[in-house]
Amino acid sequence: QVHLVESGGGSVQTGGSLRLSCAASGDTISTYCMAYFRQAPGKAREYVAEFYFGLDVAYYAGSTKGRFTISQDNAKNTVYLQMNNLAPEDTAVYYCAARRASGSCGTVSTIDYWGQGTQVTVSS
Repeated sequence: QVHLVESGGGSVQTGGSLRLSCAASGDTISTYCMAYFRQAPGKAREYVAEFYFGLDVAYYAGSTKGRFTISQDNAKNTVYLQMNNLAPEDTAVYYCAARRASGSCGTVSTIDYWGQGTQVTVSS
């Protein structure tokens, strides 16, 4: 059982930056697929990015590629999402997520564990 605790959300203006952190406990996440999703009011939860520590490979949604960077610190059992050049359409609750098994964790149905979510608000 993995417990994910998120932090780092907040309010910024357009063009600003935030870094989200997701601290894991209960298991070592170095063999997991880790991801971030987000959900805006009235919309479905959508994929943001995923990271495979064992392969040191990251993938991104088209809307976040080039602006967001997902990374993992194995020593701290923590995943980070650095978000740059934020825009109002990035406003959402951001969720850290983990999948035990090998393979992609890029869809909601593949996720085994969720964080509690952290609010990100970008004003114009």
